[in-house]
Amino acid sequence: MKSWKIIIGGLVLVLCGSLTQAAIVVPGADGSDGALLVAENTVIDLSLATTGEWDDAGTGDGVYDSNKWAVVFKYSSVVVSNGVTVSFANHPSRAPVVWLVSGDVTIDGSVNLNGQSYQTAPVHAEPGPGGFRGGVGTYSSGAYSSPGFGVGGGQQSGTTGTAGSYGTAGGSGPSAYGNQSLLPLIGGSGGGGDDDYSGGGGAGGGALLIASMQSVSVDGSVVANGGAGRNAGYPNNDQTGGGSGGGIRIVCDTLEGAGVLEVEGGYGYLTGGLGRTRLERVVNANTIDVNAEATLSLLTLQPGATAMVWPPSNAPTAKIISIGGGAAPGDPLVSFGTHGADVVVTQTNTVQVVVETSNVETSSVVVVRSTPRFNQAYSTANATVAEVVTPDPLVVRWVADLPVGSGYGAMQVRVIRP
Repeated sequence: MKSWKIIIGGLVLVLCGSLTQAAIVVPGADGSDGALLVAENTVIDLSLATTGEWDDAGTGDGVYDSNKWAVVFKYSSVVVSNGVTVSFANHPSRAPVVWLVSGDVTIDGSVNLNGQSYQTAPVHAEPGPGGFRGGVGTYSSGAYSSPGFGVGGGQQSGTTGTAGSYGTAGGSGPSAYGNQSLLPLIGGSGGGGDDDYSGGGGAGGGALLIASMQSVSVDGSVVANGGAGRNAGYPNNDQTGGGSGGGIRIVCDTLEGAGVLEVEGGYGYLTGGLGRTRLERVVNANTIDVNAEATLSLLTLQPGATAMVWPPSNAPTAKIISIGGGAAPGDPLVSFGTHGADVVVTQTNTVQVVVETSNVETSSVVVVRSTPRFNQAYSTANATVAEVVTPDPLVVRWVADLPVGSGYGAMQVRVIRP
């Protein structure tokens, strides 16, 4: 067997000419990104990923697939050594991370996808990959606080920012969202800021899928906690919400170890909601401490099972296709000006949003949320059915009218099925 070793700082990539026999099947796990051997603290820069299809051969930096909204790595094996941490710098899309591994995964150190704690306005707390930003505090006259981002983002108010939600509702935050299978893979939402001071809310924890054909051993930690909000008393009275925890999903033949998986909400004046954890394995040989047991989901796989990496083709989907008559891009960045606006809205009072769903019943509740960058609370509106495009597969278009103000903002949609 031939192998080639490339060393970049503490990150070692070993490209191997053959693969071990699989115990379960992981689609796309061809080992083309080589072996990930982390021997010192390492930051993986997700912005270096090649844009393409998720199952394209890797070159060590991963592949960003906008249709899957994920940065995908196809490793032959993973080792995170004791005492070291591997973390991530976000892709511009803030997409979650997927590791498809043909061999064993050994985590004796730490894999960190935590959301950032509160920042000073006008800076937003940055989420872990797959999560959503925290709201900002007051920047200047005319640039007051904002809610947290994500469909579970906490509200802003004159005196208190509420917490972000995800697997559970955060303190005074919106209702929980997502599902126990973590399909699709998504992280936590940000906490809201307040108008009293410049500190904002914490960001949501990120999201990671580790799918291994062989074993996953965690004697260290995988953490995707929400960032902390600020809880300062007099004279500033800066009281902002924590971000919610993110998502961790592990799929493997054998799950081993006695480490820790964390998806806690960030502390603050109000604490963020828990994230979600999903463990799918053939053999359960671990005593791993999952700190958010209330949102833990377990599944026993059959030997030789094929991992479900992505939602099935007939899964329900929802996307915003136009805002105020302007077409929404397929891969919005919500960069608040860094890369230009995704959609320019000329309306000054209300704007109509068109949502397209697939495999979603017309009796479902489709909620559109508008989150401004500054000066306003978030607003929501229930969409109504405008048109059944096709009955089989069921494709429906919905419309909702929401208030808009000046400046940048973000819009998202969530679906609550009957």
